[in-house]
Amino acid sequence: MYKKNPQGLMRLFKATSYSYKGICAAFKHEAAFREEALLAVVALPLAFWLDVTQVERMLMISSVLLIVLVELLNSALEAVVDRVGSEHHELSGRAKDMGSAAVFIAMIIAGYIWLEALFI
Repeated sequence: MYKKNPQGLMRLFKATSYSYKGICAAFKHEAAFREEALLAVVALPLAFWLDVTQVERMLMISSVLLIVLVELLNSALEAVVDRVGSEHHELSGRAKDMGSAAVFIAMIIAGYIWLEALFI
């Protein structure tokens, strides 16, 4: 029998549950994600507490969430590369290095935004 894809609220519920599973998996298996989640737990309330403009606050919050977002994508990329094979391959190493570089750039963006908002 043909099984129809979920629609409406059921589709939203399933998508949300998949997202939750992804966050739980990242938290369980990725030390870098746990560290960046801790950063977010500290930085997000701090952004609301600091005396900054609304635009600065939005940028500060967005930049921290950007780090978490890019780390999730990097972790997903690393999981796929590891799934393909454990032997060393130049392209696998390059993919992992590029994912790490993306996280690093997100951190530079966040650092710049926070420094500008707080000190300049």
